[in-house]
Amino acid sequence: MTAQKQLGRYFAARVGGLPYDTVAALRCPHATDRADEILDLESDLAAAAGPLGDLLHDLVGANDDSGSRRRLLALRRQIFQGKLPADPEAAIAAVAAVAPHAVTPLRNWVTGRQRIADRHRDLAALLDTDLARSRAELWRLANDPRLRAGLQVASPALDEELGRHDGTPASAKKLRRVERSVLSYLYRTACKTSPFSWFTGIGVGGFTAGATTEPAPEWRGNVRLNVVVLTRIVDAIRADTDRRGDLPVVLSPGLRQDPERVRYVRRWVTAGDDSAPVSFDSIQDGLFYLRRSGLLDGLTGLLRGGAAMRCADLTAWLRERTGAARQRCDEYLSILLRLGILQIDGFAVDVHTPDPLRYLRDFLAALGRPWATDLARRLDGPLTLVDRFRAGDLDERRAAMRHLRVALRDLLTDLGAEAVSLPRALVYEDCRLDGELSMEDGPWRRLARTDLAAVEAVLPAFDLTLPHRVMFHGFFLARYGAGGRCDDLLRLVEDFHEDLYDQYLVSTADRRPFGDDGSYHPEENWLGRPELSTLDKVRQDLAQYVRDVSDAAPGATEIHLDPAELHAIGGGLHDLFGGFRPQSHLVQVAGPLVVLNQSLGGLSFPFSRFTHCFGDDLAERLRAQAAAVAPPGSVFAEVTGGPVTTNLNLHARLTDHVVVCPGETSLAPPECQLPLGDLYLRHDVDTDRVVLRSTRLDREVVPVYLGYLVPMALPQLHRTLLLLSPTSLATVDVWRGVPRPEGVLARPRVRVGDVVVSRRSWSTTAAALPRRAGGDSDAVWFLGWQRFRREHGLPDRFFATVHSGSGRPKPQYVDCGSYLSLLALEALSTGDDDRVVLREMLPDGGDLSGGRHVTEYVIETFPGSGHE
Repeated sequence: MTAQKQLGRYFAARVGGLPYDTVAALRCPHATDRADEILDLESDLAAAAGPLGDLLHDLVGANDDSGSRRRLLALRRQIFQGKLPADPEAAIAAVAAVAPHAVTPLRNWVTGRQRIADRHRDLAALLDTDLARSRAELWRLANDPRLRAGLQVASPALDEELGRHDGTPASAKKLRRVERSVLSYLYRTACKTSPFSWFTGIGVGGFTAGATTEPAPEWRGNVRLNVVVLTRIVDAIRADTDRRGDLPVVLSPGLRQDPERVRYVRRWVTAGDDSAPVSFDSIQDGLFYLRRSGLLDGLTGLLRGGAAMRCADLTAWLRERTGAARQRCDEYLSILLRLGILQIDGFAVDVHTPDPLRYLRDFLAALGRPWATDLARRLDGPLTLVDRFRAGDLDERRAAMRHLRVALRDLLTDLGAEAVSLPRALVYEDCRLDGELSMEDGPWRRLARTDLAAVEAVLPAFDLTLPHRVMFHGFFLARYGAGGRCDDLLRLVEDFHEDLYDQYLVSTADRRPFGDDGSYHPEENWLGRPELSTLDKVRQDLAQYVRDVSDAAPGATEIHLDPAELHAIGGGLHDLFGGFRPQSHLVQVAGPLVVLNQSLGGLSFPFSRFTHCFGDDLAERLRAQAAAVAPPGSVFAEVTGGPVTTNLNLHARLTDHVVVCPGETSLAPPECQLPLGDLYLRHDVDTDRVVLRSTRLDREVVPVYLGYLVPMALPQLHRTLLLLSPTSLATVDVWRGVPRPEGVLARPRVRVGDVVVSRRSWSTTAAALPRRAGGDSDAVWFLGWQRFRREHGLPDRFFATVHSGSGRPKPQYVDCGSYLSLLALEALSTGDDDRVVLREMLPDGGDLSGGRHVTEYVIETFPGSGHE
């Protein structure tokens, strides 16, 4: 029996930076109304064309005059095609000559068709006027302080480009691209939640028995330098042997000496693309061995037990021992540092560092060497500029960013960096909403225990990581047997990857569980694990259930899945975590409904990245909640993901313990650190679980990841440890497994009680969307979109996702009443075969409360415990 799900104590609110109503000014209201009028007239005309065509058909059959017959046939064909005759009066006269009773319906049809032609001419003029006004409005909105503040972080080049124009509508091709970019960021700020800088603010609150409080209008920015910049500075310092000589060096933590070899974890860092909007250096790791020698043994003996020496002192020791020249000794040290045998002590940025730039400044100042003192003093400049950027107005922020880039370039040049490269985004900024929020807990607790719990019952069927966890589980049992134990986790991880996992990843990289025709492709089950067979069955049963419910309601705009049926379908999945599966859900409120946007397994996901905005109090409360919900006899321990290569991994310490992998250090108190050597794995026969345990604590250790990178972006050791973690990534797609025919496919909204798990959607290819044929005017193309919308029952506003290649494209807001919006959608597609999915906006504008801002809530659920 699965434990009853409980609601976490806290929630996060992600609030759009601008009111949703802001984008209404970009609509073309008069042109849209005229287009709707044309379509109404066309519908009326088409309705009248049938009876009129039948009447003309009878007249043709009863007419012996061949000339008259030809005229009547041509007229009937024109009516069928909806074309106005070249000489309407002559056509009416031809009909009057043979059937006076047919004149009135024909004249009414001709009048209606002439009215449509007149409206077409009006549409072109109205669209030109509306478009000119909406373009002027877009350029006015481009100067909104909150939008521009976000642009200064997300796209400094676009901010600079906008600063070169006076706000008048552009006509050059380049400025049209700028126009599309501004529109995209404006929609991102007003129509969806995207927590980055001033595009979306973050508020936190708790569930209470009292009334709900709305997010405060006051926002506060929190800015930190991009940690990639610190990596560039550190690399430049390390590359200079004179400066490096003053740095403290230690043995790589976790290094082990076997009788004939030295065993350690080596890391490779691959620099990110500094030209990309957001990039980070990636880290790979692996277990390596080095043959022992007298010199290496002597060096490791000097540094045994965590002792540190200056590089210069170590070089002097090497010269004394070997008699080699200083250059040769420096080269030897460089090799040991590059291999990872040695490390510069205190140089790596820890994930729990509140301000990495200030940390580096203080580290250098503490060295007490002239060059380090001077460099620390020079870092005061960037620190001041970051503070000035945070507190300044738009002009001051722009100036601070320019000066910051110059200062950092000059600093790297003076350090002798071979190639001075800085990321496009020099700073990261998050905005907090002032004040503590609250929401009434009753409705949310009921939801967590009923409808949302039913959804969670089938979430493992969508979890991308579950098959990988099962493979590790099977590998452990094959290697150590039932009840087996492993004390050498490094060796296990290395063997797992070499013997099985790497090839498994290659084989399954492009695998999709279901084809477009609904056929199922079973999981690769190389170890014959029954869990994967059960997973295959659950996926197929769920797909069949959705298919049956959909088939039973043809043409419905909404279908309902039975919570009891979902519990029955998902109940057969073996739980690798003993029933402990904490979940985070990103949801929006639409009247009485809660719309599920995304679900993630893990701990404190809603808050971790933003803890630096809220001080120590929030971190302490979250750490206390984590301790309260931990399974009996276990502790949470964070797997940090190695040295920080992106600000997305920076956060406060939210667990009582931290796993310290080989080659890593931690800012956590020593008693809170769990070195990998303290951990072992054991198979629990009673629960059929592979459990991570601590020798010192004599307790189970539940590893969790609190950063914002996907696990596959982490080093090998860390992502393998996370296969033992309840961290998961489930993309809910209830329609996979239901055949997808050609053409425009409409899917109804799918509900589980009051939870919407899938919005109404329409999927097709880019070729099926209205295209601008040769010679088509703007008005004809705009009218084509309104006709397409009516024909397929699309709402006025929706989100479009264009799949034009690899990766996960982001949905773009589309307003069919805005020419600029439709133009931006057209630009997203790169080919006719691109798959396009259009989803209803839910909640729509009528469901927004408070300040009319789009808001997304992030809540947590846990297995039933005493934390409430």
